[in-house]
Amino acid sequence: NTDKHYLADLATVGIPVVPTHFVEPDAEPMEALATFLATFDTAEFVVKPTVSAGARDTQRYGRDQQFAAGNHVARLLDQERSVMLQPYLASVDRCGETALLYFDGQFSHAIRKSAQLAPGEGARQAPMALGDIAAGSATVAEQALAERVLAATARLRQLEAPLAYARVDLLIGADGEPCLLELELTEPSLFFAQAPGSAARLAGLLASRLADGTVRARMDPA
Repeated sequence: NTDKHYLADLATVGIPVVPTHFVEPDAEPMEALATFLATFDTAEFVVKPTVSAGARDTQRYGRDQQFAAGNHVARLLDQERSVMLQPYLASVDRCGETALLYFDGQFSHAIRKSAQLAPGEGARQAPMALGDIAAGSATVAEQALAERVLAATARLRQLEAPLAYARVDLLIGADGEPCLLELELTEPSLFFAQAPGSAARLAGLLASRLADGTVRARMDPA
């Protein structure tokens, strides 16, 4: 889950994801960028590595910044890192993103996060969320999609029990419907401060799993 190639797996089984073009280390950067821009009619786009956190090494570009964007892609490829190219969805500036938090497969709470990438801002090096983060509510459509994402993940990975915790990050797509930006399963920020009582609920769940041996059994391949 630390490598965002999983988005392609989820798209294959019908999950609506932010449109993504993957560029692998053996690719020619400007050629890959040209292919992406010919495929997607987007005024702005995002360059980011497939392995990152908190928008580190991620930057927003306009179509008139293709040379700078190509250099960004080349730097990442030179480091043997795979790259993602995505259209920048205009809804992000209006609505931000919604994160839905699930504990033991059950919806716990949601937060709203404002846009993280400002026009003209350089690639971020410190992995952190910027802007406003506030308690929010999930729409029926957002919650339905989040649950589809978790169900698809369980099928793909043949999980026998619900995940102890998961965070499903959604944006509003060009069609006005929610789509998946990221699925955070490996030590994600769970935004306890925005949902009083949520930390205690998760602690209780983990204590229960430890007590009945569920955690040990799932972590020990023997």
